[in-house]
Amino acid sequence: MYDTVIIGAGMSGLAAGIRLAHYNKRVCILERHKMVGGLNSYYQQSGRNYDVGLHAITNYAQKGTKTGPLSRLLRHLRFKWEELALVPQIGSTIAFPGVSLRFANDIALFESEIARNFPVQIDGFRKMIGELIDYNQIGMGTDGGSAREFVARHISDPLLTEMLFCPLLYYGGARENDMEFAQFCIMFRSIFLEGFARPYQGVRLILQKLLQKFKGLGGELRLRAGVTEILSRNGRAEKLLLEDGGEIHAKQFLSSAGWRETMRLCYESGKTQEQFPAGRLSFVETISVLRHDPKKLGHDRTIVFYNDSPSFVYEKPDSLVDVRSGVICSPNNFDYAEPLGEGMIRITALANYDRWASLDEKQYRLEKMRWYDRMIDSAVRFVPDFRNQVIDTDMFTPLTIRRFTGHENGAVYGAPEKKYDGRTHLDNLYVCGTDQGMVGVVGSLVSGVTIANKYLLGGE
Repeated sequence: MYDTVIIGAGMSGLAAGIRLAHYNKRVCILERHKMVGGLNSYYQQSGRNYDVGLHAITNYAQKGTKTGPLSRLLRHLRFKWEELALVPQIGSTIAFPGVSLRFANDIALFESEIARNFPVQIDGFRKMIGELIDYNQIGMGTDGGSAREFVARHISDPLLTEMLFCPLLYYGGARENDMEFAQFCIMFRSIFLEGFARPYQGVRLILQKLLQKFKGLGGELRLRAGVTEILSRNGRAEKLLLEDGGEIHAKQFLSSAGWRETMRLCYESGKTQEQFPAGRLSFVETISVLRHDPKKLGHDRTIVFYNDSPSFVYEKPDSLVDVRSGVICSPNNFDYAEPLGEGMIRITALANYDRWASLDEKQYRLEKMRWYDRMIDSAVRFVPDFRNQVIDTDMFTPLTIRRFTGHENGAVYGAPEKKYDGRTHLDNLYVCGTDQGMVGVVGSLVSGVTIANKYLLGGE
């Protein structure tokens, strides 16, 4: 019998497994796919490596930093700073009609941009930062209500409010048009107070390091091992039933599959519909490979968060894709010592899962081509036109997200209600990852470590 069985080999599951294995626990991670990482994974196509999901890693900290989520994470997982090989961003932009705000991994630049463009708001902005800066970043907070209500106490200009929410919602918003206060604090700090970075080799390096560490400590990983049911007795999980007909026993269980998805494994499916609402927000993303580095075309921004009107709408669109806003990311535009070689630009926009799921195979292929063009048309209003440099493309939709994460509706950020304490109705079953309240690579890793420390190691 295992000490702990973990459902899902995403970032949070791998981090929890490493933490437990450090203490000589017998740990097994079950993954229903043939690769680890969930949506933060990678694949090959036409001889090229592509990251899935990863634009940038948030919560960047320079070598030697003693505080913050990344530093704590490195200590808990016993990684050296150099092992993740993180390279900071060059600089990013929030672009709305008539005004742009630049930011990088230094809050001073963002403050100066707000002071220049919104001089009446800068004092309120600084006061807001003061209230956020000490918020618990280790992942066991409470929601604290609406983030928009909190921001309204400090910022009176509606345009600045929308510009602040645009990157935070796109990179962590599980609710339409608003965030829980806890989520807002986590995302604001991770993006604006700490910032973006990326390994030269992308997410592959991080996954390889995590797997090496886990297996080196004696952890067991089973791929193509999907779970169909969690069986319980007397208020405790007893065993898992697997897709291949097998079963697996453990003293404790940890799920990174999502709250609703975990509850579906415990109950009949009908009971999950109203008790555990699913997320509604999903995305499409285009990937364009270019002949040249984007900087040669005049585009040196790491990420551009854009919106084409003063009001930012973050909700499930009626059409297949909403091209009014989006995120433009270039993996080339980090401060690497050596250039990546071929250029790449990724564009993300809100999408409607139900409409994509209703298409037959032929329609699906045609709509991907159609919306690829429309998304590029939308994006080149905010960055130099790169269309004549494209030599290869790919695109994923909400159906891709559903396939790799298991989240209903292709909801990248999971359910709208988070379970910050990680507990379930069963005494020995816990959840970690997105639905525990932490998003992004570092957030997911922190979540796995936090839940392992609190419940599975008894505070060790």
